Amino acid sequence: MFKKNNKKYKKIPYGIFCLLFLGTFCISTYLHAQTIDTINDNLKEKKEDIDTLKERIELYQNKISETRAESLSLKNHIAVLENEIIKIKTEIELSQKQIENMALEIQKSNLQIQETVKKMNVQKIQVTEFIKTIYQNDQISNLEILILNKNFSEYFDHYKQLNDIQGELQKTIVGLKKIKEELEIQKKSLEDKKREEESLKLTLENQRTDLEERISDKEEVLKLTENNEAKFSSYVGQLKQEQRQINAEIVTLEKKLREELERKKQQELFAQFGQPGFMWPTDGRYVTARFHDPDYPYRHIFEHPAIDIRAEQGTPIRAAESGYVAQAKFNGKKYAYVMIIHNDGFSTVYGHVSKIYVKSEQLVKKGDIIALSGGAPGTDGAGSLTSGPHLHFEIRLDGIPVNPLGKDNKGR
Repeated sequence: MFKKNNKKYKKIPYGIFCLLFLGTFCISTYLHAQTIDTINDNLKEKKEDIDTLKERIELYQNKISETRAESLSLKNHIAVLENEIIKIKTEIELSQKQIENMALEIQKSNLQIQETVKKMNVQKIQVTEFIKTIYQNDQISNLEILILNKNFSEYFDHYKQLNDIQGELQKTIVGLKKIKEELEIQKKSLEDKKREEESLKLTLENQRTDLEERISDKEEVLKLTENNEAKFSSYVGQLKQEQRQINAEIVTLEKKLREELERKKQQELFAQFGQPGFMWPTDGRYVTARFHDPDYPYRHIFEHPAIDIRAEQGTPIRAAESGYVAQAKFNGKKYAYVMIIHNDGFSTVYGHVSKIYVKSEQLVKKGDIIALSGGAPGTDGAGSLTSGPHLHFEIRLDGIPVNPLGKDNKGR
């Protein structure tokens, strides 16, 4: 009546199959769990070390603040610098611990990703086996299955088992989708951690430079004052006078120039620039001293009216906004700077420059290279009060310094 199929229908051994994979997978999972537990223990120790270092840093900061609150003297100034040196050394130690901690986090993430990939591979194999079994059984007709079974009970058991496998197949596919989503989340987390690790390494590099500069600050003060209180007092007076002169020069020059432009009806020069919106003036982003920085070494002499951006000697400086060059001052090793005036009463100042590419009364566009950075002690344009290469960057509003990192620099 029909040609007999020599192949018997597929008895479905998915239970044994799953047990074999489960056993292998469980052993692998157990070993990974042990490794991750070890990493977690190390992370716990690192966290304790990090917390201890943060407490020490806070302690040194309190000592610095207390000493600064006392009367200005050479003894107190040196004490501040010494505590800052110790504080920076502790910050370096903290960064090293944080890098070690992040390396462990990355190792942990890699292990978790490996484990997830293994789970996904097991699920894929299971899906393949389920589909293969279902396909093989679909190749045999119902009549053949009925004849090959001893009775109707076995016949119906077969179909029940087949339905069970199809149900398991659906569950496995859903599980596989979830595992894939989990894997994507883990990979993104790993990339974030790698970026954070690179950021920590960059911070560590800058902290080491901070340390060198602070040690240089201390040595320079002792050299200039010969460890003498009277000479220190004279030195402080000289610095205050120098800062007053620079500030008065900038304010007076800007006011005079704006009045002159208005008298000549040339204010329309600024109309083409639109409302100010300042860009970052250098490639570097590490700020060594903030606006009115409480940790600025010479804060007891004057408030820091700018941000200092670390920049290697000779780094290109760009105009933060389009404007009119009010001053391009360069006089040997004395403090050199460029001042640009902009719309809405804003102006920008770029200090400690080693070379200037623009001239007074010149129009510049946002992003134009106007100078090269300087600041290395004893070099052209560095002036005093500098212990390393950087850009001194000011934003002023109506002649008054405002925070370049604040909201006031968006224009009005």
